[in-house]
Amino acid sequence: MSVQVVSAAAATKVPEVELKDLSPPDPEPQLGMSAAAVAAMAPPAGAGDPETPAPAPAPRAPVPGPAVLSPAAAPPAGKVPQASAMKRSDPHHQHQRHRDGGEALVSPDGTVTEAPRTVKKQIQFADQKQEFNKRPTKIGRRSLSRSISQSSTDSYSSAASYTDSSDDETSPRDKQQKNSKGSSDFCVKNIKQAEFGRREIEIAEQEMPALMALRKRAQGEKPLAGAKIVGCTHITAQTAVLMETLSALGAQCRWAACNIYSTLNEVAAALAESGFPVFAWKGESEDDFWWCIDRCVNVEGWQPNMILDDGGDLTHWIYKKYPNMFKKIKGIVEESVTGVHRLYQLSKAGKLCVPAMNVNDSVTKQKFDNLYCCRESILDGLKRTTDMMFGGKQVVVCGYGEVGKGCCAALKAMGSIVYVTEIDPICALQACMDGFRLVKLNEVIRQVDIVITCTGNKNVVTREHLDRMKNSCIVCNMGHSNTEIDVASLRTPELTWERVRSQVDHVIWPDGKRIVLLAEGRLLNLSCSTVPTFVLSITATTQALALIELYNAPEGRYKQDVYLLPKKMDEYVASLHLPTFDAHLTELTDEQAKYLGLNKNGPFKPNYYR
Repeated sequence: MSVQVVSAAAATKVPEVELKDLSPPDPEPQLGMSAAAVAAMAPPAGAGDPETPAPAPAPRAPVPGPAVLSPAAAPPAGKVPQASAMKRSDPHHQHQRHRDGGEALVSPDGTVTEAPRTVKKQIQFADQKQEFNKRPTKIGRRSLSRSISQSSTDSYSSAASYTDSSDDETSPRDKQQKNSKGSSDFCVKNIKQAEFGRREIEIAEQEMPALMALRKRAQGEKPLAGAKIVGCTHITAQTAVLMETLSALGAQCRWAACNIYSTLNEVAAALAESGFPVFAWKGESEDDFWWCIDRCVNVEGWQPNMILDDGGDLTHWIYKKYPNMFKKIKGIVEESVTGVHRLYQLSKAGKLCVPAMNVNDSVTKQKFDNLYCCRESILDGLKRTTDMMFGGKQVVVCGYGEVGKGCCAALKAMGSIVYVTEIDPICALQACMDGFRLVKLNEVIRQVDIVITCTGNKNVVTREHLDRMKNSCIVCNMGHSNTEIDVASLRTPELTWERVRSQVDHVIWPDGKRIVLLAEGRLLNLSCSTVPTFVLSITATTQALALIELYNAPEGRYKQDVYLLPKKMDEYVASLHLPTFDAHLTELTDEQAKYLGLNKNGPFKPNYYR
């Protein structure tokens, strides 16, 4: 990204402005700054400096004196700051404003002359106009979230693209890409980003000790040999470590994304370069989302026998389009509240035709991923999108499950005033004992600064709530499903949408009130920030062991029902992560084990413990 200095007028010569510190050290695009951010920083087309007034008559005699920055050269409010010079006082001259808006110099004898005009300089980014004016070329593949009322289309569609990639707006579905081995069995944003993605995967490996330990132990045996796993999860560096571990254990994998915003394009490219059929990119449309899932499943000469799902969309698609595939599928591993709820519904209706493992309610998922991951990532997501300060802000957290507990703990530690809404009296009592005020959403909706949903339910925040929110209230979701906030009700002609930055929208009411909606109501932390790798290591290891268990289980061990992971496996996952902290477990004596009625090697918790 180059930086140019454009001269608006070439009058009197002034000292050169040093700009070298503003330029990047190399010509490559800055990974930390998206094209959307560049476009947002630059002045829109046609919005230049105020019109330069007509020059005054030439002075009869030049009067020496300091150069003065005229108002015309001052940066307008909201524009990119421009280089400026300080005014220096001169005891022999007085400054007075010229009637035409210029700067005048008054000498001791009363002679009035115009000061030398400074050269107006404006910093522009060379690629700003090109990026700002881009439009999607395929109308049929635009996200449903962009199909809004005509009255707000101009404001909304002229905003930054959902994807952070700055190369072009061509849909990956329209590109012909091949990896270095000649394979084209993938669909990612840009296969050329593979090298960057590989570095991110290598960083993640350092924080995922259990999966690396599984790889070492699998050198002599391949517990997933013959397994054909189709997956639908967030495609991040951590998922890549899991996929490569499954491959090391003997499995073949095909993968799609469970969220249209959470895919890291460079990681998807690295996986495709390594030979994994990956179909995902950041900023997919709804049509793209289902197309990617279908490409994973519907392939000639390859049929899955295991499913790894996050949210239940993959399982739903196979039930809907390819129900006969379940004849060869040995099991489903599901890790989200939403997906598990769907599985229990299928089981209750007698439609679940294969065993399923409920990873979400395993101890190593719920007590660690849901709690500790959200405790750290909620602040990260809010900071990156809004740059807000948390101290003194009033926040309402809807739901006090493990996700809600993590969010509340983090916000309380930062000095926020936190309210909680809850339907479960047990969780409600926990919130009260933890020092939070239990309220109904209607009671506080007019006064809070931030609304966070953590329920996994639908229509938790309705249009009525949104109408009553105060100006600049921030609304976001930390649950997996995008149904918690009634975003669809905001797609009406009287409301205007403005894209502020990537995945940050202002929704403006006719009276000028606006709310700040993050990620269009989708999962905040994985859509707008990152999550702690070490915590995801625990969840990914649990998923891998669940796949191994279901794939190798003898006929009849698991019925067509939903199961929890055995506590022995939960404890094994935890033990694999303890060496990272140089932690040393205490071992029971024979007498102590007999007294407690336990095996010295565990499990130490009953199966019903959560």
